[in-house]
Amino acid sequence: MNLKSERRGIHVDQSELLCKKGCGYYGNPAWQGFCSKCWREEYHKARQKQIQEDWELAERLQREEEEAYASIQSTQGAQSLTFSKFEEKKTNEKTRKVTTVKKFFTASSRAGAKKALAGKLKAEIQEAKAPSPSIHRQASIETDRVSKEFIEFIRTYQKPGQDIYKQCKLFLDTMSHKRDLSIEEQSECAQDFYQNVADRLQTRWKVPPEKVEKAMDEVEKYIMTRQYKYVFCPETTDDEKKDLAVQKRIRALHWVTPQMLCVPVSEEIPEVSDMVVKAITDIIEMDSKRVPRDKLACITKCSKHIFNAIKITKNEPASADDFLPTLIYIVLKGNPPRLQSNIQYITRFCNPSRLMTGEDGYYFTNLCCAVAFIEKLDAQSLNLSQEDFDRFMTGQTSPKKQESDSFSPDVCLGVKQMCKSLDLLSQLNERQERIVSEAKKLEKDLIDWTDGITKEVEDIVEKYPLEIKPKSQALAAIDSENVENDKLPPPLQPQVYAG
Repeated sequence: MNLKSERRGIHVDQSELLCKKGCGYYGNPAWQGFCSKCWREEYHKARQKQIQEDWELAERLQREEEEAYASIQSTQGAQSLTFSKFEEKKTNEKTRKVTTVKKFFTASSRAGAKKALAGKLKAEIQEAKAPSPSIHRQASIETDRVSKEFIEFIRTYQKPGQDIYKQCKLFLDTMSHKRDLSIEEQSECAQDFYQNVADRLQTRWKVPPEKVEKAMDEVEKYIMTRQYKYVFCPETTDDEKKDLAVQKRIRALHWVTPQMLCVPVSEEIPEVSDMVVKAITDIIEMDSKRVPRDKLACITKCSKHIFNAIKITKNEPASADDFLPTLIYIVLKGNPPRLQSNIQYITRFCNPSRLMTGEDGYYFTNLCCAVAFIEKLDAQSLNLSQEDFDRFMTGQTSPKKQESDSFSPDVCLGVKQMCKSLDLLSQLNERQERIVSEAKKLEKDLIDWTDGITKEVEDIVEKYPLEIKPKSQALAAIDSENVENDKLPPPLQPQVYAG
């Protein structure tokens, strides 16, 4: 090499080609003057240093978040007089939390409660457009709490935990620059991120599947708590319009009874009535959650209360055929706020493995089916005539309900059962009369149709009469005499010759 360099007129010092570390091997300019062995050692040291710095950064961020949380708590204590009205309102809401749901579904306050719920939904939509400082404080406190729990969790994973934290920070920073993307594109980014993190834990860090699932739940909680205000019911979609349409539809179907849906639940049993109230509370509480997994948990709790109510009523395990009609009835009775927005939010940003497997995915699928049934519900679905369905929908009349409260407490159970049987017989009688009326109408239609066909046939025959021609003469025999043409030879006669 020196000879070639000297021939070209270039003088190269042999010491400059050796490894910078002084191991005696030749270095490579692509490796910053190190040999391959020394380069790997230097890279490993730099990598360890970077990991240590990342871990120190995570601890520093945690301390800052803890200090911010403590500062917020002290600020709230100093400003207790300023926010006295807010705290008083919050305390009153807590005291009314248990009784609100029960009062909401009483017959006397149903109309007023529905108006209050509609006004509350409208106020929530306006607050979402112009959030108040108290909402910002509450969201900030919850975000700090979730961040603290997430950092405590990833510490148990050591090096994989550091990688998870780094990936989450990078994803949040990336999404902060993609606010102009459509909600579908943001959903695809979130789903790809979930898949990449799960694959990274399984393939690179060899984490067991059960720990991967637990880690993905915490990642989803940390990510979506921070992304919630940007991706839930965004203004670029028609989710809000669908929410109002579903609420309006459910309010119009307030007259639907459990008997019409064949719901195998008797609310006269106190335990069953409590289960129904709990199920309605859970489905309404879904809107207050920020993480898709927590919203799914509310749906799951609601569904389990429904199964328990069916089991108590029938004294046997509930089946899927009994569950779906009861879930439809619970949705109609509860009218959950922002139902479509919550369903779309779970579909877009929930961990896909949770939706495709397990009981959470099963119950969520049934809820989607229940909403679709409510949107397309008609007279045939409830075994009603179109006239009755239209009268119920317009509010001209309402179906008869069995009022158990009309009986005095000292009336025996047999009398109550007899009254219910008489009421059922009257309903069957009305149905029978309706069927007879429809049968007579069908008979009249058949007679009118027969008369119409007969008249059409007569008109056609009159317009195009049938002409009967005389019978034509039979053809003469071939061997008979032809008197019309004498030029033909006479017929042949048999001749007998003597042998």
